[in-house]
Amino acid sequence: MKQRINLLIAFSVVALITLSVVQCYLVKTTYDYKVAQFHTEIKDKIGKITNDYSDIDSAYVNKKELLFKQLAQHYILNKKPKFEIESTLLDHESGSALTRKLQLKFKREFPDISIDFAIVLNKFVIYNNHKKADTIFSEKSFIKNKIYGNLATLNNAFLVRNYVNTTNGSLGKQDYKLLTEDSMYVSVIDWEMIIFERMKMILLLSLLSILTLITLFVIAIKALIRQKKVSDVKTDFINNITHELKTPLTTLGISTKILERKDIRGNEVQFNSVLNTISRQNNRLQSLIDQVMAHSLGENEIELQKEKIDAESFLKTIVADFKIVFPKVTIETHFNTNQTSLILDKFHLTTAILNVLENAVKYGSSTITIKTELIKNQFNIIIKDDGIGISKNKHSLLFDKFYRVEEGNLHNAKGLGLGLFYVKQIIKAHQGSIDVISDLGKGSEFTIMFKV
Repeated sequence: MKQRINLLIAFSVVALITLSVVQCYLVKTTYDYKVAQFHTEIKDKIGKITNDYSDIDSAYVNKKELLFKQLAQHYILNKKPKFEIESTLLDHESGSALTRKLQLKFKREFPDISIDFAIVLNKFVIYNNHKKADTIFSEKSFIKNKIYGNLATLNNAFLVRNYVNTTNGSLGKQDYKLLTEDSMYVSVIDWEMIIFERMKMILLLSLLSILTLITLFVIAIKALIRQKKVSDVKTDFINNITHELKTPLTTLGISTKILERKDIRGNEVQFNSVLNTISRQNNRLQSLIDQVMAHSLGENEIELQKEKIDAESFLKTIVADFKIVFPKVTIETHFNTNQTSLILDKFHLTTAILNVLENAVKYGSSTITIKTELIKNQFNIIIKDDGIGISKNKHSLLFDKFYRVEEGNLHNAKGLGLGLFYVKQIIKAHQGSIDVISDLGKGSEFTIMFKV
């Protein structure tokens, strides 16, 4: 069962991871699509605004083209060096004015978003009929090539459009052609938040589906573990209640054999003692069956049949019955009280004390000491053994339902299968308490306390 649950958990984890990866892939694909869609929208709108830049200010476009033409002529006629032409290309007086005009246009057209832009120069090439082409400027798109705009970096920017212009001119006998290319890059401030807003529903549904899968997975695993625990508890209970039923039956069997002896039949006192033992065990067996049928394992569910008893006589009877079943175990008694009367349920308390004694035998004890003491209005029953003991870090678990100490199982006595949980419930039902002092290798000491 445990191996099957482990395999199911492993397969479920693999399936969950696979589904999560697929979900993440779908979200990533959707994200890429939304980004591309957003870029296309921005490009289309800005393309209309900056159509050849003429709708912004045709005079500036003409001035830019005039500047380019003048620089070409200076290079051809005046033989100005290339670095001087490059410097003038990237730093001329018309830049700031055109930048302001574009910014105002973007604010009017895109009131809900903030846009930074840059127009960068890519090429400035002169073709002369008598010479090979002179490339004055030809660079990849870097922000240092900016001729207009307020964009500080191209890292998060995307290309909106390229503007290529060719100009034919003549200087004396020299015909030339000027090729210029500049590009506009745009960066939308906080564009990730805009994409997130557009994907909010998709992300929410995706997250909800993953959480649903995880929740169903956890519920299924918990249900399986609970089912396994119930199955184990059922098996343990059936196996161990069999022993508890055998305990009075064993006592009855031994007592019956004792009655067959002639010396016992001839001794009225011993004969009556054995008959009393048989009667007690018969009553205990019947009560035990009734208890199991009623499932009275909670302190508030236990129906106590209390009666006034003499504590010392009651304990002596339990010790006598215990010795019949475990003749090799030494029982030492030190009753430091004298004719103390208690109001108790004899059957339930007998079962509880026998569980403590049988646990001692189960975990290696050969000598058990039982003593009583009366401190003010509190009657204490102290049961001390020389067994293997219980490590201190497990004391808090001792009285949990169906808990079993793991250190060894030295004898065949299995107990009720509900162990010290049952003991504690019985004692609590009597408004009493139980405490334990133990350490590994040093035996255990249980103290049962009642108010008198």
